Amino acid sequence: MALQLGSIVLVGAGNMGGAMLSGWLKNGVPGASVTVVDPSPSDAMRAMMSDAGATHVTAIPEGMSADILFLAVKPQLMDAVLPPLKAQVGDATVVVSVAAGKTLSSMQRHLGEAAMVRAMPNTPAMIGRGVTGAYANDKVSAAQRDAVHALLKVSGPVEWVSSEADIDAVTAVSGSGPAYVFYLVECMAEAGRKAGLPADLAMRLARETVSGAGELLHQSTEDASRLRQNVTSPGGTTAAALSVLMADDGMQPLFDKAIEAARSRAEELGR
Repeated sequence: MALQLGSIVLVGAGNMGGAMLSGWLKNGVPGASVTVVDPSPSDAMRAMMSDAGATHVTAIPEGMSADILFLAVKPQLMDAVLPPLKAQVGDATVVVSVAAGKTLSSMQRHLGEAAMVRAMPNTPAMIGRGVTGAYANDKVSAAQRDAVHALLKVSGPVEWVSSEADIDAVTAVSGSGPAYVFYLVECMAEAGRKAGLPADLAMRLARETVSGAGELLHQSTEDASRLRQNVTSPGGTTAAALSVLMADDGMQPLFDKAIEAARSRAEELGR
């Protein structure tokens, strides 16, 4: 069943924008309702837009308006991208940004007062397994929020926060989080190599262990702490490893520092 969300303009069809667009089209958003603004989309993206009947333009044409204006461009490009879009933002438009660190006030300097949502998806959105944190300003109506939620949820769960400042923490935890998990795989594989395993075998074991544990966590109704305890026999090998990882100088203080560094950087990007 087609989702009737009005006209959608997507600015930017790179990895994240393209992933969201693919999800929209697969989940009932009519291609004819979508206009994609991107100067150089990939061949695969061009083909997908053509097959779905979506409109592709390299720049915003005069007179175009949108019910939902979705900004999926890099934060450092926003100041150049936003000024030409001001004419497309009307009283009925809701602007959605997925640019890390870019505050609503920084966007309003270019677009004026408008209904706006800051959203922070993560890269597993590309396979429909992402999670998105979102914040709406007080100009966003209930209907607009529902429409934005419908678009965001095709990539995975959507968690709404009550403070814009919380989006920086969301960015640090889940937005950047996939990189932490990938680095965990690298570290496990390297430790396995140092323990005597061939490097390629160590990497396969680490990769499959992390992806399998993630899927178990996804499917289970138990807390992560309970799943950890289920693996840990008293006095066993897992307990020996966790005595290091859970020590006072182990993973928790390291993650505290890492998350705070990412949150602070997201805050700096918004200035």
